[in-house]
Amino acid sequence: MQTDTPPSLAAFWMPFTDNRAFKREPRMLGAASGMYYRTLGGQPVLDATAGLWCVNAGHGRKHITDAIRKQAEVLDFAPTFQLGHPKAFELAERLASIMPPGLDHVFFTNSGSEAADTALKMALAYQRARGQAGRMRLIGRERGYHGTNFGGTAVGGIGGNRRAFGAQIWGVDHLGHTYRETDAFTRGQPVTNEDMAGELERLIALHGAETIAAVIVEPVAGSTGVLIPPRGYLQQLRDITRRHGIVLIFDEVITGFGRLGAATAAEAFGVTPDILTCAKGLTNGAVPMGAVVANRAIHDAVVADAEAPGIEFFHGYTYSGHPLAAAAGIAALEVYANDALFARSADLASAWEEAIHGLVSAPGVRDIRTIGLVAGIELESRKDAPGRRALEIFHRCFDEGMLIRVTGDIIALSPPLIVEVDQIVEIRDRLARTIAAVG
Repeated sequence: MQTDTPPSLAAFWMPFTDNRAFKREPRMLGAASGMYYRTLGGQPVLDATAGLWCVNAGHGRKHITDAIRKQAEVLDFAPTFQLGHPKAFELAERLASIMPPGLDHVFFTNSGSEAADTALKMALAYQRARGQAGRMRLIGRERGYHGTNFGGTAVGGIGGNRRAFGAQIWGVDHLGHTYRETDAFTRGQPVTNEDMAGELERLIALHGAETIAAVIVEPVAGSTGVLIPPRGYLQQLRDITRRHGIVLIFDEVITGFGRLGAATAAEAFGVTPDILTCAKGLTNGAVPMGAVVANRAIHDAVVADAEAPGIEFFHGYTYSGHPLAAAAGIAALEVYANDALFARSADLASAWEEAIHGLVSAPGVRDIRTIGLVAGIELESRKDAPGRRALEIFHRCFDEGMLIRVTGDIIALSPPLIVEVDQIVEIRDRLARTIAAVG
């Protein structure tokens, strides 16, 4: 275990962390390049999670770091309230160009959490602009994750995140999640679909379509353990929301930028929402940034058709479109394009699927879910100690030189898109040994 740590760990209150346990036995990262982190002591750590779902092009990409350095020398900060700078407009154009047709207006944020809340506000503003001010309800999904701001927490469906903070926004309801134990060990999208999306019609009948502003879902739920929608599910949501005048939002903070072998999951699944959120891979994780991409109808209703002159959308952030983030985003999109990483991800998907499903007989594995370059490996929980088995595997993997992600007793894997086939096999084999050793 890494022991070469800074002299004091007390001041940093760490996010989503057992702070007391970490500070008793700290595990620290000091450098990164390509597919590997290095600890402070120099031990290589194979990155099987792209940092935190975000370093899609691999670590330390010179083109990106050079762009950040150059931009910092020219313009370190510029406000975007009633002012602008070229890089923000350039990134918006480039980002819109890889979105599904019709999604062509970009609002910048600083994170996926801010992007989710911005998208919800955007949907409410749109409904009001078109004379539907009574549409205030928001529909999320059980086991969904849309960040940790109050809006995203409210529409999210992870119990621990919600129970810790009782004060949430009014008028939220939830669809059921898309996981069924009968579909265990399915490769890709399950074929069976028991009209899961049809549950939205029940909520519409309960609340009235005239009260519902938006539905927000992750195309593939990531943080809750890689829950893959059955075939036809997303298209059904699209059809129902369109029929009832409800805004459909795809949260693509995890699925964007090649994770499913395309620029977006919307493209991969052939379903275009009204609003799409992204972050993480937008800058390859190099500078915090998120974005909300809306269709022309929503933008024009709120902005172009505003009745009075002045600010049309009372929302924004000091760092919206920050120059360094914009430079990083442009450079990241260039790396993705120049290295054809989205196509590479699609080409590697079958090798990834075959390797990870090779863990089917590992002790305690109750399900494996794969799609694109992402996987969820669900473990049997220990009696009276849920999450403990996966956490021990996480720690042991790191100590032996591999970074994975765990949520409860589910191992989530999402390697950088530069991963090689032999590294895919190595990830599988290391994990097999560690699962067996932990028992």
